Amino acid sequence: MSQTNSDRRKFIKNTTALSGMLLFGGMSNKIKAATIAVPAPMKVYPNRIKFAVININHSHIYSMTEAIKRGGGELVALYAKEPELVADYLKKFPEAKLVKSENEILDDPSIQLVLSSGIPDERAPLGIRVMQHGKDYLTDKPGAISLAQLAEVKKVQKETKRIYSILYSERFENKATIKASELVKSGVIGNVIQTVNLAPHRINNGKRPDWFYDKKRFGGILTDIGAHQFDQFLHFTGTTEAEILMSQTGNVHYPQYPNFEDFGDVMLKGNGGTGYIRVDWFTPDGLDTWGDGRLTILGTDGYIEVRKNTDIASGNKGGNQLYMANKKEMLHIDCNNQELPFGRLFIDDVLNRTDTAMTQAHCFLATQLALTAQKLAKPLVLKK
Repeated sequence: MSQTNSDRRKFIKNTTALSGMLLFGGMSNKIKAATIAVPAPMKVYPNRIKFAVININHSHIYSMTEAIKRGGGELVALYAKEPELVADYLKKFPEAKLVKSENEILDDPSIQLVLSSGIPDERAPLGIRVMQHGKDYLTDKPGAISLAQLAEVKKVQKETKRIYSILYSERFENKATIKASELVKSGVIGNVIQTVNLAPHRINNGKRPDWFYDKKRFGGILTDIGAHQFDQFLHFTGTTEAEILMSQTGNVHYPQYPNFEDFGDVMLKGNGGTGYIRVDWFTPDGLDTWGDGRLTILGTDGYIEVRKNTDIASGNKGGNQLYMANKKEMLHIDCNNQELPFGRLFIDDVLNRTDTAMTQAHCFLATQLALTAQKLAKPLVLKK
C-alpha cells in the first residue's frame, strides 16, 4: 500500500465519529469528504391493528413481526406445526396466543392482517386463503415460486381487493438502503442509469431443513434470493416495464444436493434503467455476517454504494454504511440510526386502503421478473 493510500485510510478512520462536513487538506471547498451520523431514533407507534402469524419456517418472521409491531400492530395469535419453531418464537413474542389450527386465525374477524414465512411453495396458497377470508397478507420472499402461482394470486387479489405484500427485507429492513432511497429521491446523483446488486449468503450447511435444498420447494435461487434484488432494481430506477436480457443458474459446488442451486446472475433492462444481479450461497465462514451485500446505484451526476451488512474495507462496523460521490462532494454516512418506516406505512395502508409502503403493481412485477429470470435461466456448468 502506498503512503498516500495509508494516510487516506487513517484519515477516514479518524473521522468516523464526527458529524458535519470535513475538508481534505489541499482540496477545493467544492469537493468534500464527510462522515455523517444520521440522528433518527427508532419510533414505535401505539397498537392500531391486530395481526397474527401462520407458519414460521424461515427466521425472517422475526424481523417481519418486529416491523409490524413498530408500525402499530398488536400480535395476538400464532399457528405453526413445528414445536421447536413455536417454542423459539414464543420466547421472543410471548404475547402471541398459540392456536390449534389455521382456521382459528382466518375465521377471527378481529384479525386484520396475517404474516407468514412458511415453506416457499406454501406461501402463495396460504395468501390466497387469507385474502378470501377478508384479511390482508404480508409474506416473506418469495411470495410465489411459479408464474402459475403468481397468476392465481393476482386473480384473487383483484377479486378481493385485499393487500398481498412481500417484505423485501434487503430494502425495507436495511437502514442504509432506506437512506439511499432518500438521497436518490432528492436528486443528488441525477437520473439513475443502473443498479448493481451483489447478494452473497451463508449456506450454514448441515443446519438447513430438507426443503431448503429442493428447487421444487424454494423455487430456484433467482426466485428466492433474487426477489430482493429485482425489487431494488425497480425501486431505484423507477422502472414499470422490464425484460430479462440474460440469466443463468447453477449448482457448482454441492453435488450432494442435485436439486439445489448455489449461484445465479441476471442482466435486465427497464424503461427506467438497466440492472445487474448476482446471488450466491458462498459467504465464507470468516466473514462477520451472513453476507456482504452491496448495492451500487449509478446516476448521471454521481453514484451511491451501500455496504449493507459489513464493511471489510474500513473500520466502520455493523453494516449500514453508505458512500456517495457527485459533482459537489464525497460523503460517507453511517446509517445505523436511520428510521425504518415500512411497518408504519404498511399499517397505514391496511387502515386506509392505500399503497404507500409499496404499490401492489410493484410487488407483483418484482416477483414476475424473478420468476421469469428463473424460468429463462441457462444452466451454468463449470469445468475444472
